[in-house]
Amino acid sequence: MTVTVHHGDSREVLKSFADASIDSVVCDPPYALVSVVQRFGNSPRSEATENTANPYGRTGRGFMGQRWDTGETAFDPAFWIEVLRVLKPGGHLIAFSGTRTYHRLACAVEDAGFEIRDMISWLYGSGFPKSHNVGKKTGRAEDDGLGTALKPACEPIVLARKPMAGTVAANVLALGTGALNIDGCRIDGGAGGERAGESSAGRRYADQGSTNFAPTPGPRGGDARGRWPANVIHDGSAEVVDAFPDTVSGTGAVKRASAEGYQGNALGKESRPVGTTMISHGDAGSAARFFYSAKADAADRCGSKHPTVKPIDLMAYLCRLVTPKGGVVLDPFAGSGSTGMACLREGFDCVLIEREAEYVADIHRRLQHVEGSDTPLFAQAVVEVAA
Repeated sequence: MTVTVHHGDSREVLKSFADASIDSVVCDPPYALVSVVQRFGNSPRSEATENTANPYGRTGRGFMGQRWDTGETAFDPAFWIEVLRVLKPGGHLIAFSGTRTYHRLACAVEDAGFEIRDMISWLYGSGFPKSHNVGKKTGRAEDDGLGTALKPACEPIVLARKPMAGTVAANVLALGTGALNIDGCRIDGGAGGERAGESSAGRRYADQGSTNFAPTPGPRGGDARGRWPANVIHDGSAEVVDAFPDTVSGTGAVKRASAEGYQGNALGKESRPVGTTMISHGDAGSAARFFYSAKADAADRCGSKHPTVKPIDLMAYLCRLVTPKGGVVLDPFAGSGSTGMACLREGFDCVLIEREAEYVADIHRRLQHVEGSDTPLFAQAVVEVAA
């Protein structure tokens, strides 16, 4: 396993990559959440700060005062055309976004030639509203309690795929790409979310939500492989779980397979012989149990200075979902390097591109971090490539 770190602008670094050399792209581009007016209203206008072709590309500060929080790359179809070039046919793209600017990212990806396959919602309980107290601004008591923003609790994620010639099956046979790793990302259906004897035993689990660390979940009631992965993912926090209703699935009733069952070619078809005894297994609890839950903890940050570090568990799950066995994952917005850490956990090679020098240093620190140990676990897996 190798993590290759490129220090440079991804728009330039990608030009050196060979065509169809990458199996999947998993990334967290800048969201450009602060409006153009707010970022540039007070900045001096000059040829150096103006970009009439792309106003998001003008110099200024975005999220938490960061100059990198702009959309000149992530909202530009020309950039995603280059990403499309280096991806193998059928290769998937996963890209995080903000609720206010998701449309710009999705349109740029689609305009570049990708097929939009779905939108995954990442739900979390942390975060705080960037809201103004209107009452303080107006000075009127009746305006107390008025604000300007909701608390962020969701990040939409683009799931797209590079077009391919022929069928998905033929593409998988030829290149390994084109399909999602459904069985490798099934959701644990146990009442407590525990799978005794698996390599992930001892990690934190909860009754609400299921964390899937292992390639194949263990046996349980119903489908032994687990529940189907969904386009909703959450962090298992009390704030999020409380938003899901309590539900009961299955009654323990016994029935028999009938000739009227669906007999098509799709996954989930009725393939059991007529008369086969079937038990309606089920459980009860929060509906959050139907969705994958990535639990963030202190180890996810590992001293990183980056303000938007993603849980490694979440990135590992997404990499596993879209990357064939032994594949190469690209992250052109590496940030703190969570994608690289996730790939090493999952057994994938990874190519990281990061423009900011301080975050490149963060990546090296995080890749060598092992909680409770002085041994740099990933030290031999890192290759530095100068821009």
